[in-house]
Amino acid sequence: MPFLKVAPEKLSAAVVRQVEQLILRGILRPAERLPSERDLADKLGVSRPSLRDAIADLAERGLLVSRAGSGIFVADVLGSAFSPALVGLFATHDEAVFDYIGFRRDIEGLAAERAARFGTETDLKVIDTIFAKMEAAHQKRDPSDEAELDAQFHMAIIEASHNVIMLHMLRSMFDLLRQGVFYNRQMMFKNRMTRDQLLDQHRAINAAIQSRDAVAARAAVTAHMAYVEQAYHDQMRAEKNERVARQRLEHETGR
Repeated sequence: MPFLKVAPEKLSAAVVRQVEQLILRGILRPAERLPSERDLADKLGVSRPSLRDAIADLAERGLLVSRAGSGIFVADVLGSAFSPALVGLFATHDEAVFDYIGFRRDIEGLAAERAARFGTETDLKVIDTIFAKMEAAHQKRDPSDEAELDAQFHMAIIEASHNVIMLHMLRSMFDLLRQGVFYNRQMMFKNRMTRDQLLDQHRAINAAIQSRDAVAARAAVTAHMAYVEQAYHDQMRAEKNERVARQRLEHETGR
């Protein structure tokens, strides 16, 4: 008979499995600090020695990191997605920018479609709440908050797709975008007309997801990323024209 005796599970193993699931599902995020040992042991209902064994196991496998005097943190599990050499290539070749935008168009279109179909009511409420914050930030002169909420809005949709591979892959991609590896996202929000159009596009994405129209959600993301691509083209052309204009001015003034 294909049966094996059931071995009792150590408490530390149950703790390890729970933390693994929280990291895998993106609930515990890279660089996030865990509660103190006492608080965490109380939350989990285990002894502190069992908790220490679990943390040591997770640290040995590179999922947690201990910092003297600061506590226990989730390791930077996204950092290994791309080598520094490849990130350097991304930053210096426009080809990578347009491939990145194309990749986002395809994958985020799928994520929006999945969010409309599989997202829970709570998932959709999170997306809608972030969009409401975007509308409020849109009234501010400084676009920084709106630009940051833009990234949060897209990540909330990805989280609502309930695909952990997609989640971790795109978190890594958004981390590079925040660093300005692909393009300066803040620049897109500095033009008032562009900001208005971006908000309208995000409104269309949100409306489609809230109504659970998967086809419309994917189409809205596709239209949004097409606009981003064109805006980047226009920015490149404007920068090139400005360089040429400065050369003419230098020639005319003899400087």
